[in-house]
Amino acid sequence: MLETFYPDEYVDSAYGIPYETLYSMGYRGIIFDVDNTLVPHGAPADRPAVELFEKLRELGFSTCILSNNREPRVAPFANRVKSPYIYKGGKPSVKGYRLAMEVMKTETSNTLFIGDQLFTDVWGARRTGLYSILVKPIDPKEEIQIVMKRYLEAVVLWFYKRRRKKTGSGSHDFCKK
Repeated sequence: MLETFYPDEYVDSAYGIPYETLYSMGYRGIIFDVDNTLVPHGAPADRPAVELFEKLRELGFSTCILSNNREPRVAPFANRVKSPYIYKGGKPSVKGYRLAMEVMKTETSNTLFIGDQLFTDVWGARRTGLYSILVKPIDPKEEIQIVMKRYLEAVVLWFYKRRRKKTGSGSHDFCKK
């Protein structure tokens, strides 16, 4: 049952993912969460975020930001990194993920999702049929409702890591496909 929340990959940071490898594997679209995935909660797009999106465009990726936040939070970030966006995305509902793929003109087979939360980001991506990459939260300072979810996520991640260890697979499996 916990497998429902398992990401396909679990990595330290969105900034250390081998995007060239993912592109060579046929991925063409990336849906991103913002807060604690790309920047600390509520922070504006910084230089590393802008450079990441420039690199992704150069590689040939389409991107879309999918956030449960309101437009005043999401729009300035998305505009700075020059990416389309969906605010009040309703994650983990599949609706926002599908809309993001429509915007990017991609399909489940060539789109992946990157986010920092299991019960919204990863679960929604899995429900949609997307490859999901969970990143460690950038900043430990979070709103109380997220802090509470993190305790439950810790239990799921413990079982996830244990299973990965038993099966002999480690993180960054996408580098081996």
